[in-house]
Formats: sequence, C-alpha cells, structure tokens
Amino acid sequence: MPTRLRHLVPRSLSLVLAAVLAVLVVGGVLTATAGSAGAAEPTCVRPQPRTDDTIHILGCLTDSRTTPPKAVPDASISVESEDGDVVGTDTTDQTGIFDIALPGTSTDNIGETYVVKIARDSLPKGTKLRNPKQEALRVTLNLDSDRFVTFPIGDIPQGTSLGTRALQLAVGGLVFSLLLAMAALGLSMIFGTTGLTNFAHGELITFGAIVAYGVDRLPGDIRVFGTNVTMVVSVLVAVVASVAFGWLQDKGLWRPLRHRGTGIIAAMIVSIGFSVFLRNVFQYFAGADNHNYSQWTNPKPWSLGPVDITPKDFGVLVTAVVVLVAVTLAVQRTRIGKATRAVADNPALAASSGINVDRVISVVWSVGAGLAGLSGVLLGMTQGFDYQLGFKILLLVFAATILGGLGNIWGALVGSLIIGIFIEVSTLFIPAELKFVGALVVLILVLLVRPQGLLGRAERVG
Repeated sequence: MPTRLRHLVPRSLSLVLAAVLAVLVVGGVLTATAGSAGAAEPTCVRPQPRTDDTIHILGCLTDSRTTPPKAVPDASISVESEDGDVVGTDTTDQTGIFDIALPGTSTDNIGETYVVKIARDSLPKGTKLRNPKQEALRVTLNLDSDRFVTFPIGDIPQGTSLGTRALQLAVGGLVFSLLLAMAALGLSMIFGTTGLTNFAHGELITFGAIVAYGVDRLPGDIRVFGTNVTMVVSVLVAVVASVAFGWLQDKGLWRPLRHRGTGIIAAMIVSIGFSVFLRNVFQYFAGADNHNYSQWTNPKPWSLGPVDITPKDFGVLVTAVVVLVAVTLAVQRTRIGKATRAVADNPALAASSGINVDRVISVVWSVGAGLAGLSGVLLGMTQGFDYQLGFKILLLVFAATILGGLGNIWGALVGSLIIGIFIEVSTLFIPAELKFVGALVVLILVLLVRPQGLLGRAERVG
C-alpha cells in the first residue's frame, strides 16, 4: 500500500490542478471577451501605494441604482477631530475615490477617533444617500494603516419584487457558499484524520490569496495567444504553494507533535498560537491595506433572466464546483481516498493493515491546505482581501463544518451551502451588519437539537 500511495498522490494532485487550470483558462477567456465587448467606465481606481509615515482615510462612492454601480464624482468629504476641528477635506474624483491625509505620523494617530462627514448638498443631482441620516461616520484608528470608509448611495430600484431580490441574493450566496465549502472541506478532512481542531486554518486561506497577489504584482502581463492569463497563473502558483505549505506544516510541526503524544487540547492551543504568528507575518509582508487583483476588477455583468452575474463570479462558481466534485470523487473512489477514510475511522487498524498513516495524513494536509488556498484566492477575486481574510471567515468555516458534521465531507458541503445562502438572503429582513450573527444563531439552534450536526454520527461520550 505505501508504494501505491507514493504513485497515487502526485497523480491525484495533478488531476485536481489540471481541472483548476482548465476551468480558470475558460473563465479567463470568457471574462476577457466580456470585458472587451463592453468595458464599463472605471470606478474605485485605487491610489498608488505610498511610503510616507501617515494614515489616510479613503473611500469610494458609487451609485448602486445602476448596474454596474456608477462612480459618484465631486462629492465633498471632510474629516473632523472629536473636538469638531476640521483636519482635512477632499472631493471624490471621476472614479469615486476620496483620499484625506491625517495630520501627524501614523504612531501619533493610533487610538484617535475621527468623524468622517459627507456634504449631502454636494452630491450630483438625482443622487442621494441610502440612509439620509447617515451623514457622519465615527472612525477609531487601532492600526497604523489607512482606513477605508464608505457612504452607501442609492436605493433598491422601484418595481423590484421581493422574489427577484431574494433570487439575486441567493446567487451571490451560492458563490460564497461554494468558496466556503472548499475551506470547510479541507478543515473537515484534517479533523477527520488527525482529530485536530485547527484554528490556523484561516491563515491557510489568507496564504493562498497573498501568494496569488504577489505573482499578480510582478512586472508585466503573462499572455497566451494574446489573452492575459496573469490571474490564471497566479491562482495555479497559489494552489501549488498552498499544497507545499500544508505539507511543510505537517512535516515540521504536527507530525513531531503527534509522535510525542501531544494531546488534542494542547495541539489546538498550538494552532491558536501558530495562527497569531502567521497573521503577524502576513501583516508584515502584505501590509494592513485591502488588496485587489489586477484583472476582472469591474466586469460587465451578464443578465440571466431576473438576475445578474458577472463573468468573474461565473468562473469562480464553475471552478469551485469542479474542484469540489474532483476532491469528493477522489475521496470516495481512489485508493488514497479509501486509505484516508480508513485512517479517519481507525488509525491503529489502518496501520496494522499496511497503510502508512503518516503519509496519508501528509496528503490530507496538502490537499486541505490547497483547498483553503484556492478558496482564499477566489474570495479575494470576488471581494478583495487583507491579511485577516481567513481570520474574518474562520468562524463561518467552523460553523459550516460543525453544522454538517465534523469529519464528514458531505456534511461540510451541506453546512456550507446552508450557511452561505442563508447569510445573504437574510439581509432581506435584517441589517447586513448582522447577517453573520443570524448564521451563528441557526448553528446554535441546530446543535441544540442535533449536536452531532446534520450528517454526523451520534457517539457516546465517556
């Protein structure tokens, strides 16, 4: 069995990477074609990175009543101290961006609170704030990095029915839930084979997004037959780097801890410390700013009946579906997948039957990290990212995994679909700021009735 595993591991990883490559190339071509067919006016063009030791308050104003949203120029923005003194002003440019430098150095402003105000009478004719009472935002600076704020503009177009809005939100929720599913699947596989509740899994998500961003920022474009495939190459490099990072983690950290007989609770605490360490490393190298990839920043959406979807989101959706199907089929039907399930059921019995348990766990760590890294890249493509991307959604990944059943791959998929779609559709009835809270309330209610999760097996404790 060990010899077979040695040959099957690169084969399985090669198949997954080939599937990712094929889907990304198709998605890239479709997006490039759509962009060239009808490029929209640029909005929210980010300023160039600075090297000065100051903190800026930036933002972008767009009118959501148009599809895609239209930039709102010439709007007056001011920043005041808590005493009411104006410390800076600016007007939005033609892409909707405003940029106000705060007085003093970045260290001087840590802990300070400022009030960002918009002059409602400076908005273009026919443009209005979504919430007329929200003309001022309080901002407390806890980090020595720029702070982004926004004032929602526009309202829901007249005549849009509740069903249409719910369907549009469900489409967005489906895209997010599939990306959540990839991260949850990796977490569930690692827990199933090792019993480790890995709190550093969020950093595996962030790692993939940062590696892809590093490749994307290299000078020049990568073109194949005239098509810009820089982002495709960035995604592939990120997946390969994430797979290697997962293997190195197991080889250098988790395997030695297992061999020393480290308990599950102690290992979980180690993962918390490792998470904090990696997050600080990411902040050092990537900074605290929000980042976006160079391609597909503002593609023109496709209208599919009553809903709109961008070529970028469509490519992300197809990629996620192909990868999830490939991984689940590999776990169910290949020898390495059967060996993985054997180790998850009974490691001692699997070892006595000739399975190299350490090698199987290394494969699981590699695949789990690769899935998390790919999830991070695709999340960054859909919403941008910063060094805390994985940390921000880690609770949702845990919620999806626990809701479906810890260690159950189908449970991770089902739980992710429920959580992802619910949090988006719930914004029809609750403020968007509370949508994650609603998902966690659903999780608590389900666990009160079925603690093992929807597809988990009940087990005796003690």
